[in-house]
Amino acid sequence: MKTLWVLLALVVSAAYGLENGLARRPPMGWMSWERFRCITDCKKYPGECISEQLFKRTADLMVSEGYLQAGYNFVNIDDCWSEMERDSNGRLVADKKRFPNGMKHLADYIHSKGLQFGLYQDIGTKTCAGYPGMKDYFDVDAQTFADWDVDFIKIDGCYADERKMVDDYILFGELMNKTGRPILYSCSWPAYQEYNGIIPDYETLKKTCNMWRNWGDIEDSHSSVESITRYFSDNQARIQPHSGPGHWNDPDTLVLGNYGLSYEQSKSQLAVWTVLAAPLLLSNDLVTVTPEIRELLLNKEIIAANQDPLGIQGLLVKTINKIEIWKRPILPKVKDEMTQVVAFVSRRADGAPYAVRVKLVEDLGIQDSSYIKGYKVYDLFNKDRKPTFVPANGSFETRINPTGANFYRFEPKLNVVLRGMTDWNY
Repeated sequence: MKTLWVLLALVVSAAYGLENGLARRPPMGWMSWERFRCITDCKKYPGECISEQLFKRTADLMVSEGYLQAGYNFVNIDDCWSEMERDSNGRLVADKKRFPNGMKHLADYIHSKGLQFGLYQDIGTKTCAGYPGMKDYFDVDAQTFADWDVDFIKIDGCYADERKMVDDYILFGELMNKTGRPILYSCSWPAYQEYNGIIPDYETLKKTCNMWRNWGDIEDSHSSVESITRYFSDNQARIQPHSGPGHWNDPDTLVLGNYGLSYEQSKSQLAVWTVLAAPLLLSNDLVTVTPEIRELLLNKEIIAANQDPLGIQGLLVKTINKIEIWKRPILPKVKDEMTQVVAFVSRRADGAPYAVRVKLVEDLGIQDSSYIKGYKVYDLFNKDRKPTFVPANGSFETRINPTGANFYRFEPKLNVVLRGMTDWNY
């Protein structure tokens, strides 16, 4: 069966480029960079250094703390994992002190937990932290990653010409396909091109990569989250149509559970990333995540919205007195009307919660259909709160805490006429 799957994948890849059957929904998992950066002194920082121990510990916690069960299934190593020199055969080598058993051993351990294994490299001559890059070794590295049973590869773009890197990304993707191992391909060329005023070719991107970083690295601060969010809203008309099953815009990792976000700001990032149909890759220390943040990250209703099979990226639809309103259509669909998830995101910091009242049709762009009686509204951050009902042409009011967000699901309810009588309780 496995052989048949690989042959099918190769045929599909040859005919349609990327279409490798992967990332049909936004990938979910954990990635080391934002929280652990390039900490390599394991004597001084034994619990934080980029090492076999860190990733085994994280894999264990992904299972024991419920993250895997919730859908977070990747454990991804970012930069700073290799020796500074390749071996005599030109192959990359994991740092012998920090990864004493090698990458295949670590991949096997992660797989034994029911998780998938991700790795980082760079399309240029060096990684961003100065470790060996892939330039001139694409074929060797593609086979190495397959031999190590890598499931996810993030390819950065440091030390490369942003005008010429696209051909190299395409070539490396083709070489990975030739290995016969399905590997989710995360690219970075849009981030480098956009920073240099070059508009990426998104049609080529969709044929090459399963996901891609659009903008700069996220940092552990609300201002960084706001900056990335602003890029996505400012450019939504241009980039939104290109995201969908198998190929996703990536605003970078979730930083909930670290030092820089308050609880309210954590809700804000999670809500916006969900509306954006963004990959949900955590970058935190699972040892220190508080129960209230863990509850946010494991929220089943929010994860279900993020993982909606239609994969439609949402949009910023209106701003009222520094309250941003983000909306995304999801299933179920009733007649011609979609369920909507709506995030009210506060860019205010004036001390008190701020109330806004919106009209479903005029402000949210939710259609007033003769088939729809109205919308049942569920509070996604408060699962114990009973849903409210809003008529199809009615208004909805909510009060948002400073720098926070409120998040709702608007589910359409049919106005069904049976035998000449209206059933208002359908």
